[in-house]
Amino acid sequence: MADLFSAEPRQPLAEALRPKTLDEVIGQQHLLGEGKPLRLAFQAGKPHSMILWGPPGVGKTTLARLTANAFDSAFIALSAVFAGVKDIRAAMEQAQQNLDQYGRNTILFVDEIHRFNKAQQDALLPFVESGLVTFIGATTENPSFEVNSALLSRAQVYVLKSLSDAEMRQLLDKARASALGNLTFDDVAVDTLVGFADGDARRFLNLLEQADTAAASSHITHIDAKFVENAMTLNARRFDKGGDNFYDQISALHKSVRGSHPDAALYWFCRMIDGGADPRYLARRIVRMAWEDIGLADPRALTIVNDAAETYERLGSPEGELALGQAVIYLAIAAKSNAGYNAFNAAMAAVKKDKSREVPVHLRNAPTKLMKELGYGHEYRYAHDEPNAYAAGETYLPDGMPEPRWYKPVPRGIEGKVAEKLAWLRELDRLAGEE
Repeated sequence: MADLFSAEPRQPLAEALRPKTLDEVIGQQHLLGEGKPLRLAFQAGKPHSMILWGPPGVGKTTLARLTANAFDSAFIALSAVFAGVKDIRAAMEQAQQNLDQYGRNTILFVDEIHRFNKAQQDALLPFVESGLVTFIGATTENPSFEVNSALLSRAQVYVLKSLSDAEMRQLLDKARASALGNLTFDDVAVDTLVGFADGDARRFLNLLEQADTAAASSHITHIDAKFVENAMTLNARRFDKGGDNFYDQISALHKSVRGSHPDAALYWFCRMIDGGADPRYLARRIVRMAWEDIGLADPRALTIVNDAAETYERLGSPEGELALGQAVIYLAIAAKSNAGYNAFNAAMAAVKKDKSREVPVHLRNAPTKLMKELGYGHEYRYAHDEPNAYAAGETYLPDGMPEPRWYKPVPRGIEGKVAEKLAWLRELDRLAGEE
C-alpha cells in the first residue's frame, strides 16, 4: 500500500507538453519568428523586464520559464491572487541569496500582475530598478489601466494572441504523438473541440485529455462529433464580463450597427449572449445606439429598441433575447444620423463655457399683474396665430446671442424632410427681416 500512496500523480497534459525550448512553442510567431522582438531579445543574451499581455492559455507562463532557462537564471514565481508584500520581500531575499551564494540572476514572474494593488506593485520597483531581479509580469488585462505607470515604464509590453485554428491542430498533432496513443478524431470532432477551446491552448489540451479519458471508459479509439457532444462537458467560450474582451466586443457591436452591417451586428450580439453577457446591459447599450447613431433619421428605431427591452423584461432568457436581436438588425439597416447627438454635445459644451444669459422679456411668463407691468411676455407672438403657424423673424435665444446652428440634419431618412422644413422656415425669417 505504501507504493500506492507514494506514487507521483500523473501530470496534466498541458504541463506534460509545456515547451522546453523556444522552437517548440506553438503560436506567437509575431513575437517569436525570425527577426521578431522576443526572438531577438533571446538572441541578444541579456534579459530585460517585460509584461506579457494576452488571453488565457497562450503561453505567458511558458515564455517566462523559457526566459529563465535561456539566461541560466533562477526562477521565482508568484501569483498576484495569493501573494502580498510579505511574499514579495521573501522573494527578494531569495533573489539576493541566489546572487550572493550562487552568482545567479533571478527572474521574478508575477502571474496576473493586474491583481496587485498599487502598494504591492510599488514594492517591486526598488528591486527592478536595482537589477536584483528581472521582472516578468503576466496579465489578461490592459496593462495601461492595470499596471502602475512607474512599473510599466520599466518593462517592455509584449501582446500575445489567441492561437489560430491551424495552430490548435498543430497542438493536436503534438498531443497525439506524445500522449494520446492510438486515439483518432474525425474532422467535425476536431472542429468542435477547436471551437470550444477558443484559442486557449491549455483549455484545448484539457479537452483532449477529457476526450482520452472518456474514450478509454467507453472502450473506443475513434472520436466523432456525436461522442464529443454526448460524452464530454463543453463549457461556454471565453468571455470576460468586465475586461478588455467585453468592451472590445461591445465596441464591435456598436460599430457594426453604425456601419449598417446587420450580419456583423447580429454576430457580435450573439457572441456576447453566448459568452454570458447580461442581456439587460446589452439592451441599455442598444437603446443608446438608437439615440446616438439613428436619432431622428428614423424615430421608429427608438420605439423598437424600447419595446425590445420591455419584451426581454417580460419574457426573460432565452425567449426575450430574440427581441433584442431583431432590434439590433433594425438599427443596422435603419437610416443613420448623428445630427442630434452632435447638436446636444455642442450645446452642452457651449452652455458650460458661456455666461448665464437672461431669458428675453417677451419669452417670460406673466402670471401676476406686477410681471405684466414689468413687460413680461409683452409682444410675444403666439405661433398658432401666425401664417403657417410660424412667427417668421421671431427669436427665441437670449438677447445678443447669435444663431448657433447646432442641429444640422442629414439628408437621410426623415431628417431629409426635416432639413427641407428648416431651410423653408429660415427663408421665411429672411423675408421677414427684409420687411
